[in-house]
Amino acid sequence: MEEKTYIDGLIEKAREAQAILETYNQEQVDALVRAMGKVIYDNAEKIAKDAVAETGYGRVDSKILKVTRCTTAAWHYMHDKKSVGMIEWDPVEKLATFAKPLGIVAALVPTTNPVSTTVSNGMSIIKCRNAMIVSPHPRAKNVTAYGVQLMNEAILTAGGPENLIQIVEKPSMEATAELMKKVDVVVATGGAPMVKSAYSSGRPSFGVGPGNVQVVVAPDYTDYDKLARQVISSRSYDNGMPCTGEQALHIQKDAVEDVLEAFRKQKAYVLPEDKAPMLMKILFKENGTTDPAHVGMLPCKLAELMGLQIPEDTTLLLFKSLGMTRENLLRREKLCPVVQYFPYDTYEEGVANAKSNLEWEGKGHTSVVYTNDQKTAEYAGMELPVSRLLVSQPAGAASGGNFINGLNPTMSLGCGSWGNNSISDNLTYKHMMNTTKLAFYHDPTIPDADTVWAE
Repeated sequence: MEEKTYIDGLIEKAREAQAILETYNQEQVDALVRAMGKVIYDNAEKIAKDAVAETGYGRVDSKILKVTRCTTAAWHYMHDKKSVGMIEWDPVEKLATFAKPLGIVAALVPTTNPVSTTVSNGMSIIKCRNAMIVSPHPRAKNVTAYGVQLMNEAILTAGGPENLIQIVEKPSMEATAELMKKVDVVVATGGAPMVKSAYSSGRPSFGVGPGNVQVVVAPDYTDYDKLARQVISSRSYDNGMPCTGEQALHIQKDAVEDVLEAFRKQKAYVLPEDKAPMLMKILFKENGTTDPAHVGMLPCKLAELMGLQIPEDTTLLLFKSLGMTRENLLRREKLCPVVQYFPYDTYEEGVANAKSNLEWEGKGHTSVVYTNDQKTAEYAGMELPVSRLLVSQPAGAASGGNFINGLNPTMSLGCGSWGNNSISDNLTYKHMMNTTKLAFYHDPTIPDADTVWAE
């Protein structure tokens, strides 16, 4: 009953704020969106330090970069986009499109990206004149609340209403469940149980799926130094916790030693083959679930648990796969800086192995193909069940857009029906609006039925 009364109070205040925001024009709305993004950008260092201190996860430098990049990319992408009034006009079809708010959006955010996800999704939510109620992870509630406070202060200064963004101050499963039942839309970014509960709430929902990024290095690609630099920079980012980090390399057998040497030059450590089974027992519990005690653990610390002494500045643990069986849990997503490699005879076999790993976990998320040939990339694009396939790019930086490709910038990556999600796009403001189509009559051109059905 206590959760019900509390959530009802949040909903009531959100309705009042959203009703005011709905009267704003495009210029007024954009002023609010810019203000909330800029204040988080300006406070990135404190937010990053607070997030690491409170959660015990990740690296301060990575989180600073994450916060500054996601806010800058979001505002750059959406600052000149229409989200109020008539946003499209088709003069041929005489069809107008009007943007309308969704209403109140519940934003469930993870412990790994508490403020960056809040602001990235929040800018899209406010852009379309919605109100937002944030449900933080209990282990990150203080830093998330601080981010919400900063955004609200910036919104008020920019002329926005009170309570446009609220937060569940004492997060619990019960409070989150009550919230999801009463909002208009749910955006869930986090683990599979959270996303499943969002889709079971009875409300329209946007969720994300688990990652297990596969990297297929085609035979024509030989710039192994670049490959190593990009994979290591991406996989060691925030101590390997992001779902966008590379998990497996599929390499032609003849190139394996050259690839490993390129990684060694970037301070990666190649595990002796007898150590990989020990790593599996460290990263996964007996029931097959991820052991949270070793999430985000540094390579040198993981090696220590295996009885190895390696340099503290080791960037990555690299190891040969234990095979394609279901007993090899290391084929799944691993939330620390470790990567396995799978030798292949033919490129088709490499793609097939990547697909097999994805079918077990990570289907619908992201993969990478390193190649200089468009047809080779297209083959992987046809075969791999992922929503985004990156060509010769670091998955962590590239999957969310961020200027280096044509993908929309976001912190929430839809995985389609493969990942039990409603979208296979990068979540943006476009998903945060209802639309009205205004259709004017025009002289019909009715084709002859025989012509339509003719072969």
